[in-house]
Amino acid sequence: MPTQAFSEIARIDARDKVLGRAQYGADVKLPGMLHAMLVPAAVAKGRVSTLDVASATQTPGVVQVLGIGDFPTLRAEISYRGQPIALVVAETVEAAIEGAEAVKAVYETAPYIPLMTSPGAQRIEAEGFNAGDVDNAFQSAAHVIEGTFETPTQHHNPMELFGTVAEWTDGRLTVYEGCQNLDAVKGALMRTFELSPDRIVVKSEQVGGGFGQKSPPKIQTALVAQAARLTRRPVKLVTPRGQLFHIANYRPRSVHNIRLAASAEGRLQAIIYDVVQENIPDGGFRSTGYHEDIARLYAIENFRATAGDIHIDRQMPRHTRGTHPFPAGFALESVIDEMAYKLGKDPVQLRLAHEAKNDIVAGQPLSPHFLNDCLKEGARRFGWERRVPEPGAMRLADGTLVGFGVACGVFGASMSASEATLRVQADGVTRIISSGHEMGQGILTAIANVVIEGLDINPDRLEVLLGDTTLGPQLATVGERGTASCVPAAAKAVEALRARFAELAGPNPPAGNLHQQLARLKRPYIEVKVAELAPGQDASAIDAYRMGGRAGAGPDYPGFTSMSYIAQFVEVHIEPTTRRIRMPRAVSIADVGRVVSPTTAKGQMYGGIVWGFSTALREESEVDPRFAGYLNDDLADYVMAVNADIGEIDVGLIDKPDSRINSVGVKGMGELVMLGTAPAIANAIYHATGKRIRKLPIRIDDLL
Repeated sequence: MPTQAFSEIARIDARDKVLGRAQYGADVKLPGMLHAMLVPAAVAKGRVSTLDVASATQTPGVVQVLGIGDFPTLRAEISYRGQPIALVVAETVEAAIEGAEAVKAVYETAPYIPLMTSPGAQRIEAEGFNAGDVDNAFQSAAHVIEGTFETPTQHHNPMELFGTVAEWTDGRLTVYEGCQNLDAVKGALMRTFELSPDRIVVKSEQVGGGFGQKSPPKIQTALVAQAARLTRRPVKLVTPRGQLFHIANYRPRSVHNIRLAASAEGRLQAIIYDVVQENIPDGGFRSTGYHEDIARLYAIENFRATAGDIHIDRQMPRHTRGTHPFPAGFALESVIDEMAYKLGKDPVQLRLAHEAKNDIVAGQPLSPHFLNDCLKEGARRFGWERRVPEPGAMRLADGTLVGFGVACGVFGASMSASEATLRVQADGVTRIISSGHEMGQGILTAIANVVIEGLDINPDRLEVLLGDTTLGPQLATVGERGTASCVPAAAKAVEALRARFAELAGPNPPAGNLHQQLARLKRPYIEVKVAELAPGQDASAIDAYRMGGRAGAGPDYPGFTSMSYIAQFVEVHIEPTTRRIRMPRAVSIADVGRVVSPTTAKGQMYGGIVWGFSTALREESEVDPRFAGYLNDDLADYVMAVNADIGEIDVGLIDKPDSRINSVGVKGMGELVMLGTAPAIANAIYHATGKRIRKLPIRIDDLL
């Protein structure tokens, strides 16, 4: 691969999106297609004693109603409000909605726990972690800071709803769906319908945002497939957002107690960290995961973590953008800032003095990383030297309070085994088949840039194909491992094709680009297929990958741990009377290894700042404890950041490869980019007002 910086190219799918040609799951239209609508449970816990579908079946246009017992996922036992209890299939969307509203259920209710703080809620202890001698470090500490921090229940709310289209043809099932993990969907359908892999195809050409919500198989997918099988017609279901709030996964509420010890000289010595979160029994979001990344952020050798879950009666929480390091980082970066004030040290300098070299979680070195470079460059661009240290000391001419805040973020650099097939044709077409999902993050463009930089081809006729199980296995695009897995495979394919072409052309290749040379050599095409492994993996990982199994690795690899880092700087303005909070500018500098697609990488960072602002000051899923349901289950009431909220954003990338993780030195960044923003805003608010806010989202009344 070239060693110079990659060029900035436009998104290769931008034109299709602007012209409306990009196809999302719900865009699929098939001849004779029916429409479906779910019927959600209206109680939080209990049992359906009677389900009356007679009126629904008599509704004009209704073709079929699937009720309790008609499919394994339609159960009489109710575990959470909104759980599907029936599916109505009709000729039109309107008829499906009308039919769903006509279904009548009678319930036997049971006691339920809607919130972590509800009567009867109990903490279930999870596995902890201990490094160093924490007790001795605290006994010898000159300074100790302790705080309890709370982050709220939040929903992903991507623009694209859950949309599924299913069709059966000669015993073969094809599903179109916006998805982050096609292989998991295919595997679930194989088990449900007892089909061999060659009899199921799942396609996801474009995904309108995922952020973790579209990673696990959806409860509706198999239901729609069953409806299509029974009616012998294609069936489409687009789940309304109000229902999604109750059936899609979400970020759980969590409470973090953290104690930080420092010496008289200002050395950070130890952390005692405890977290408890809302969860369900056998939930898929581990409370033990909160400490794993933040323990690798700074050189603090003594670290004790405990964790627990409080079981509630709502749907399963799972990964949401930023996952565990977002709430954990809010707690840690807030107490780091508080300790800086107590020590009389600059918050940037305190962080610079504690650059981590070792991973205390895995007990091995960290790979080369450049968080300190992020801090220095961010401080320079932001103008941190203009900061007056005393809280409340900076004001505008009209009395507006001004605050500067800084915080950092860290996320594990994982990757997966992957394959790539690259073909260059004499007719001018280049095609690369890869694995993954395009969710707006720019994975298509990143792969394209690797091919364009490495080969002399016609760039305007390059095709990047993924998101289709007929092409081969499609790795889960989650946890920052999409680009980090696909790009090294693409780079390996480029090198293999160059070597193959050199053998073909000999010492005196014909003139022209690769297409022209192939034509002169009278070869219609040249093709290579390669496999790429994560460090420490062997051929069994590729076998697992090809079977749709788990093939991921990291961030701790044999002999080293790889992490991505970010530094966030924000300025807040607070109106002195109303206490309205504004963020006129932010600077974000990230270390994500080598940057293979600068355009889309910067786009990710802009989005991360917006998301971080939104989580800090706007977003919370409000639960009604009387019903264990969400009150603000639409975009009108679930308040998110809008254009008017966001000021100037300056982003930068260190662009230094991590040569140990893969041949390109690239790491993921999707989760990382929103980390650090919320605590930076909270720290800036403290600098402006002298008030330390430990609960998100921060409201105006918190400052009154």
